[in-house]
Amino acid sequence: SLLEKNNRPLSVSELEEAVASGALILDTRIPDEFEKGFIKGSINIGLNGTFAIWAGSIIPIEKQLVLVADPGKEQESITRLARVGFENIKGYLSGGIESWEKSGKAIDKIISINPSELSAGIALGEKVIDVRKSAEAENGMVKDADLLPLSDLKENLSNLDPTQSYLVHCAGGYRSMIACSIMKAQGFKNVKNVLKGFAGIKSDCPEVIGEPVANA
Repeated sequence: SLLEKNNRPLSVSELEEAVASGALILDTRIPDEFEKGFIKGSINIGLNGTFAIWAGSIIPIEKQLVLVADPGKEQESITRLARVGFENIKGYLSGGIESWEKSGKAIDKIISINPSELSAGIALGEKVIDVRKSAEAENGMVKDADLLPLSDLKENLSNLDPTQSYLVHCAGGYRSMIACSIMKAQGFKNVKNVLKGFAGIKSDCPEVIGEPVANA
């Protein structure tokens, strides 16, 4: 069956071969685990959120995927992807990220900051990117933030400066890690995730909040 075909454990070298031939690494661990260490170029969409919906809106359906999942969560990842039409799954990394690290391979990381650290970052010249939908931003935004909804982020990255430092937030912290992983995969080196999203910023760092965005 298709599920069996997709449900194949891959060694570290098989995963590398798949990536060399154009496969995308989709890491389905929760953002808190992903940020501590992941394979360079991976996109993080955690199983703890609206996983399949985001996968379908960000990744072309025909793209070949290799999965990194928490051991025991591979099957769930594959099943949920299949429901939205992903059939071109090469398999998953056997033993998860741990086997990658054990084999001495390099890992990439994303730094997360607490909302209370946001104003210090802004004072240092770091730019804020808000990946919520524009309707969500109508109730207030971080002053001078760029609103780049996650579903349109990839198309808009060419307007951003890859040498600039960015602080990325959403409403609660799930979408911002997806966004950070996309930016890192596209060559942005200085990207930080804001924990707890706008909800956290509103309570811990209210001084950075400005007027709602007026849609010009």
